[in-house]
Amino acid sequence: MFTALSTATQDAQAVVYLDPAMYGDQENRISAVFSLQEAVRRAILQKPALAPIFYSMAVLDGLSYNAKSGEFGPDGRVVFAILESKDDSPYMKLMKEAATTIVESKKSLKKLTSITIADAVALSGTEAIQAIGGPNLSIQVGRTDASKGSPFTKDIPLDLLDGSHSAAEVRAAFLRSGLTEREMTAILGALLTIQVVDKEKDPKDWAKSDKAQFVERGKMGRMSSFKKLTDEDIQAAIANDGVDDEDDEPGLFDDVPYIADTFGTKDQAFGKKAGDLNDKTFNKYLQELNKFVRKPEAQPYGWIGDLILDKNYPAPSIWLAKYSKSYLNYQKDLGIAFNSLTQLGGEFTGGKYENLLKNRPRKTLNDE
Repeated sequence: MFTALSTATQDAQAVVYLDPAMYGDQENRISAVFSLQEAVRRAILQKPALAPIFYSMAVLDGLSYNAKSGEFGPDGRVVFAILESKDDSPYMKLMKEAATTIVESKKSLKKLTSITIADAVALSGTEAIQAIGGPNLSIQVGRTDASKGSPFTKDIPLDLLDGSHSAAEVRAAFLRSGLTEREMTAILGALLTIQVVDKEKDPKDWAKSDKAQFVERGKMGRMSSFKKLTDEDIQAAIANDGVDDEDDEPGLFDDVPYIADTFGTKDQAFGKKAGDLNDKTFNKYLQELNKFVRKPEAQPYGWIGDLILDKNYPAPSIWLAKYSKSYLNYQKDLGIAFNSLTQLGGEFTGGKYENLLKNRPRKTLNDE
């Protein structure tokens, strides 16, 4: 049922439809979401430079929406626009790598369940935040994909968030989509954080948990922990089992794929983080940026810092001050703003959701 829905097509500039019941029961939905997040987390831990790319791709997909005309929106077509781009700059090469990760993840899921490209793009943005230690952002799933070959909006350049465009151009893109300056500040504050956060250790350690321990299969909780195996223990086990893989077929066990554990916390399931932040310190760099309100020309955080501290537009700096004082206020606003971004122009369909939510005007953070 949900497989057919996930490939539903739209006209090139049609409404983005959302069906929260698309994936069937909760188990199917959770399976699809976790599998996609695992693939994104793996890609980020192997190459941390992809973290801001996944997040930027989700932002671009949302910003494609034109609030005045009602055209475009977060329907995943940004992925194909990136893959078809002839731009071979270092930034676009990273974008193509991230887009490929999403497409390949969808293909690998097809046999068991399904997830739309549009949902995968939005989820990859939330995973980029979690991968550096940030909060878990909740978003609505159930977006239908754009039809094959649908063009991406010409209003938004694919490299809009790479630092080569003016603050005025970026601000105009947010306002064109119907987002407020408050929402823009929250969303770009997260991008700034992802860009500057210190990346952790050797990428080869990506499959190890921060609290790694050997777990005895079939046991959970306190019963699952036991002393760490030594090299002698491992060699003894090999000897007892009569297993020696030195003469095995080349490549057979050389690159064993990592499989996420089903149980435990998300960190234990998906492995290490790519940064050292946590929920309470996720506004760390916003606190630092706020110190330059009186001397914005001295701030070290690039184009995002310039945009937020622009004296010609005081609203973002006001919200920056609020977010720097309270990580809870920032997380609340970021969660609402990012969820709104990923639903811009969306129209709910399917049973009770259509009856309850169709044609309901979007609430902005300013409506609170």
